[in-house]
Amino acid sequence: MKKIENSFAVTGFIGKDAEIRSFETASVARFSIAVSRADKTGEETSYVSAFMGIEAWRKNEALDSFDVLKKGELITVEGYFKPEEWTDSKSGEKRNRIVMVATKFYPAPEKEEEKPDQPKQKAVSKKKKASK
Repeated sequence: MKKIENSFAVTGFIGKDAEIRSFETASVARFSIAVSRADKTGEETSYVSAFMGIEAWRKNEALDSFDVLKKGELITVEGYFKPEEWTDSKSGEKRNRIVMVATKFYPAPEKEEEKPDQPKQKAVSKKKKASK
């Protein structure tokens, strides 16, 4: 049986400075990143963007890692999805959402521009053979 991993890695621009809440032994930073992709229809290219909410937890002695979480910074975030459930206090309805929890975040590496005279290399995929 294949193992299913609960993980993500995404690169985007921070939408606004992180909101940081401190507790006794740890702190949480909540921030959003804007991601986009090009959507090409014939000759026309448009960009589809979305903001994704992220939360990152750190022990209080490691809070300086939150310094990079400033509006406009291009970062890469790695983490996992955490489901949350609660009952709405006003309506009594059950609610749920998926929270993206960052385990790592760092400035995105600069992407090198491809030289037009060099052909693109195709990725080679190696499949593992099942052993009997």
